[in-house]
Order: sequence, then structure tokens, then C-alpha cells
Amino acid sequence: MKIKKGDEVIVIAGKYRGVKGKVLESRPSESRVVVAGVNRTKRHIKPTQDKPGHIKDVEGAIHVSNVALIDPKTKKATRVGYKAENGKKIRIAKKSGEAI
Repeated sequence: MKIKKGDEVIVIAGKYRGVKGKVLESRPSESRVVVAGVNRTKRHIKPTQDKPGHIKDVEGAIHVSNVALIDPKTKKATRVGYKAENGKKIRIAKKSGEAI
């Protein structure tokens, strides 16, 4: 998967289209990512002896095809490519050629 934890992405499809956020979690086996502030849902937590019950806001996962990486140079959506540099494989932004 080309999008990793900590990347800045923009949602390009669905209800949250146009929202920018940071990737909190990447799930390659499911082809999904969790983006901060996107797909928020409420989870009801049962009370225990030491904690009261409460309602918690959590981010749900969205499919990786619905997000695009933000180019560090132009600050717009871009695709991801790879380039070998000094014997290492690095990710680059297709629009500007900038290393990510």
C-alpha cells in the first residue's frame, strides 16, 4: 500500500470529499486507512466498577482508493511513485517529483 501512517492525505470521494487529515492507522490487509476527523462514529462504552459508562467518538476506516496523498510542494492531491536513490527505494509525488 502506498499510503502509510503519518501521511497527509485528502479525501477524494464520498461523504467527506475535500477533507484533509493525517493518517492515524494503515491496514494493508484490508486496504483501508483511518484518517483524523473523517468517518467519525460514536461508540457506547459500558460502565465498569472503576469507570462510568460514556459515549466515545472514534474515527472509522475508509478505503484507500478514496484518499490521495497531498504533494509536499504544491499542497494538492497527487499519486505516489517510487524511485531508487542511493540503493534505497523512496516514495515520490508524481506531480512535482518531490520525495515524500
